[in-house]
Amino acid sequence: MFKRFLRRSTAAEAKHDERLAPEQIIKLIHDGDEQQREKFISDYKPYVAKVTSGFCKRYVDPTRDDEFSVALTAFNEAITQFSPESGRSFLSFAETVMRRRLIDYVRKEQRHLKTVPYTAFDQQDEEEQIYNPIDTKMALQAYQLKQDGDERRLEIEEYTKELQQFQISFMELAECSPKHADSRLLLQGIAQTLAGTRELFAQLYVSGKLPVKELTELCGVSRKTVERNRKYIIAISLILNGTYPYLSDYLNITISMPGKEAGL
Repeated sequence: MFKRFLRRSTAAEAKHDERLAPEQIIKLIHDGDEQQREKFISDYKPYVAKVTSGFCKRYVDPTRDDEFSVALTAFNEAITQFSPESGRSFLSFAETVMRRRLIDYVRKEQRHLKTVPYTAFDQQDEEEQIYNPIDTKMALQAYQLKQDGDERRLEIEEYTKELQQFQISFMELAECSPKHADSRLLLQGIAQTLAGTRELFAQLYVSGKLPVKELTELCGVSRKTVERNRKYIIAISLILNGTYPYLSDYLNITISMPGKEAGL
């Protein structure tokens, strides 16, 4: 009984020893001492405020700012999740958890993007150089948009010149494109037959005229269907026989020449 009393006394003294390291206090909390949790959180509120202010790049008022509440909740979460066996200091672990929760909060509350600068998301690479993943992503997106824009412009210029040989302007394509999906697929199938039949496509280029009779026979459609949609059929056949990926999307072309995607 004396030994049991001695153990209790020793534990009680340890609990109230202000010199205990955070990791030791966390051990007591994990052993079930919730009073230690409350005291620990209260004692470290200045630390939570410091981390939060550093994240927001401004003074954070613990009595008014929501960011402090988010960080304090994250600090409590870190107490529960911390593993002493990880070999990592608790305060370092807690700061990571708080920053993650603050980032989640900022993303959900778009209005905070005006007060929290991108520098709050700064990270270090393996060479300890500071970089911002948001800035990097935006720069890559801007570069890709510029590349796509340049390629799209050159593609349209080349295609426009090709259309002019058949007295078709690029601006007419949207107007002559069928509104119904079934009609569009039918006409694209006719254009595919034209583009895929070497003799017919060569005849189109030499004469500048659509081989209506041959297409009606090969595709089993009426002469009226082919003639009425002459511009669209020619325009699609030129795309199918050329290299116009952006225009394929623009005109909603859902078929392609056999082997074209494989580069054949």
